[in-house]
Amino acid sequence: MTTVLGSEVVLAENITMVTEFLLLGFSSLGEIQLALFAVFLFLYLAILSGNVTIISVIHLDKSLHTPMYFFLGILSTSETFYTFVILPKMLVNLLSVARIISFTCCALQMFFFLGFAITNCLLLGVMGYDRYAAICHPLHYPILMSWQVCGKLAAACAIGGFLASLTVVNLVFSLPFCSANKVNHYFCDISPVIHLACTNTDVNEFLIFICGVLVLVVPFLFICVSHLCILRTILKIPSAEGRRKAFSTCASHLTVVIIHYGCASFIYLRPTANYVSSKDRLVTVTYTIVTPLLNPMVYSLRNKDVQLAIRKVLGKKGSLKLQN
Repeated sequence: MTTVLGSEVVLAENITMVTEFLLLGFSSLGEIQLALFAVFLFLYLAILSGNVTIISVIHLDKSLHTPMYFFLGILSTSETFYTFVILPKMLVNLLSVARIISFTCCALQMFFFLGFAITNCLLLGVMGYDRYAAICHPLHYPILMSWQVCGKLAAACAIGGFLASLTVVNLVFSLPFCSANKVNHYFCDISPVIHLACTNTDVNEFLIFICGVLVLVVPFLFICVSHLCILRTILKIPSAEGRRKAFSTCASHLTVVIIHYGCASFIYLRPTANYVSSKDRLVTVTYTIVTPLLNPMVYSLRNKDVQLAIRKVLGKKGSLKLQN
């Protein structure tokens, strides 16, 4: 026999199963939450406007219809959905007393967050390969990065990202959650949630760690190797301007890579026993808010081609208004 009581389901065997979670988030900060709401809302709007600008400009300007900007557009799209999964709920919770999220919604939030996050990791690896092919093998670049290849690589990143996410979410939510339901975080992340399970989680944590190595360490090592090859090729370029442009492109990519992979590795490549809520929340804010903000700022808007394309698009809109 089963009875429902509040946010819990009480089974006949006297085991209480959780049906809802309470997201503690930044509740310990008291009135500072209002200031955080204003700051995070501003950053969220900046992320949206920056990424939407990049996506629109790449779509509208034909000079940016190249593999490099194709992947930038995909990354900006993924970053937009990635933040949409987390930030609106976090903003609502900063102004709310009841920070409840159902068991199913918590699982869905983790699935989509990890899906887009892993997709981003894989995309950064593909973008590293794109730069390697362009700089180290310029004569073969049209073949190595044809539109057909680009489409397959982008699809592989998305499929691989969400399959890995599905695997991790299944490993987390297949565990029994008995009575503890207070998630010491501002969204349903792996460590704070699995920490509430009322059984031994060592096997599940080990399998999640293996998934983390595959989606974080392997692409990062690939990026490092590809950039070492790029560096060796750049040093052979006789033109100082050519070396500067190549270094600039690679430096932007490496900036995003180091912050993204560094923060994600700090959180996910360690056991949940080492979870420290306050420090981890700060690091998580970095890769859920700061990194998506860095993508349009560092990777694209500092790029002269993108800046020129933005001016062209705005110029066309201005001339159309004058004609009307």
